[in-house]
Amino acid sequence: MNPMLLKSLLMPALVLGGAWTGVANAEDAAAAVEAVAPTADKGDTTWMLISTALVFMMILPGLALFYGGMVRGKNILSVLSQTMAMVAVVAILWVIYGYSMAFTSGGGLNSFVGGLSKMALAGVNTSSVVETFSKGVVIPELSFVIFQLTFAAITVSLIVGGLAERVKFSALLVFTVLWFTFSYLPMAHMVWFWGGPSAYGDPAGFLFAKGALDFAGGTVVHINAGVAALVGAMVLGKRIGFGREPMPPHNLVMTMMGAALLWVGWFGFNAGSNLESNGTAAMAFLNTMLAPAAAMLAWAGAEWMTRGKPSMLGMASGAVAGLVAVTPAAGFAGPMGAMALGLVVGLVAFWGVGLIKRALKVDDSLDVFAVHGLGGIVGAIGTGIVANPALGGSGVFDYAANAVAEFNPVGQVISQLWGVGTVLIWSGVVSLILFKLIDMVMGLRVSEDAEREGLDTRSHGERAYSN
Repeated sequence: MNPMLLKSLLMPALVLGGAWTGVANAEDAAAAVEAVAPTADKGDTTWMLISTALVFMMILPGLALFYGGMVRGKNILSVLSQTMAMVAVVAILWVIYGYSMAFTSGGGLNSFVGGLSKMALAGVNTSSVVETFSKGVVIPELSFVIFQLTFAAITVSLIVGGLAERVKFSALLVFTVLWFTFSYLPMAHMVWFWGGPSAYGDPAGFLFAKGALDFAGGTVVHINAGVAALVGAMVLGKRIGFGREPMPPHNLVMTMMGAALLWVGWFGFNAGSNLESNGTAAMAFLNTMLAPAAAMLAWAGAEWMTRGKPSMLGMASGAVAGLVAVTPAAGFAGPMGAMALGLVVGLVAFWGVGLIKRALKVDDSLDVFAVHGLGGIVGAIGTGIVANPALGGSGVFDYAANAVAEFNPVGQVISQLWGVGTVLIWSGVVSLILFKLIDMVMGLRVSEDAEREGLDTRSHGERAYSN
């Protein structure tokens, strides 16, 4: 046969076959892309691990030093020991059942608490991932587990400040186990549990479903712990000599160092809560700088005008109050909104310290409720205002529409009030029951002789200072 004729006959068949092959390859490639699960970005993973270390630094040594400097010298080791022990207890409980109860579906009780499907981290391994707040973006589940562990640990540790210088070490450990189980875990589930971007319509926690915004723990961490500390202070009663004898902080340099470590660690606390290293994390980082700066100046100014001079303790307390207030708003507010929150909370917390100790006569030893409780309330409600895009906020993302939703200022504030009211009632009732129960069974408070001598020697057999 003529070669030219053969070529002319075969060419259409070859072209047609190649076309079909190309279509088949394209379809196979598309199917392969769909079948490949998203993988964790190394940058996001690194950021989560760094953030976790920063949050742990907030507790040890940050919070321990902040609290330790504010108590009298005879009680500093007791505060340090209490903080360390509570972290250890929570770490173990978190792995055994805490993570599962906070971040899995609870079936019929899902609105309020999770289940035990991941008890002892069942199914959690080096290959498992969890979604972030962006569709198709994941991080290693183990990084999320340890990050959230540090949140649980610092929450229970904050309560120590309201009970300092008079609580039994053994009673505090029992309270830690029970309060972590019946207050922290349900609140974390109610506020933060959801199906993720790929399953946004799945059942979520009660307050998440209500639309309450809490970027990094204004309700779950700060109001929750602040209320528990206030209730505990009421049940325990005042320290011997409260209101009659001076009880000055024994080492304000230590307190300032603790406040500085808290501030640095808070960058991981807030920006890490974005779960990704992106622009929102950067905004949360910036807001974590601005809000405490504004609150510090507001507190110092109020102190200057009412007492004649600003104090270092006041500035440190103001900074912490600002950090607390911006926590729920960190990724939702713009810079001006963060500064506004800081200014407001600096004044509110300053006023709150005097109200609780002088007007209400409650011996919240280290002002936990004024700083964390009131600070969290201001921040949680304020988030509903500063998140408004018209005020420079980010708004609320609608995963169904894949766009920022139209913002409803009144509706969002109502959602925030749901969050605040729920945690006030839940933590208040749970804490009161637990403190009363423990007091009846084993006693909450050390003896009068032990309190006068100091808990360092009577509870731990040690002295921080030789003289």
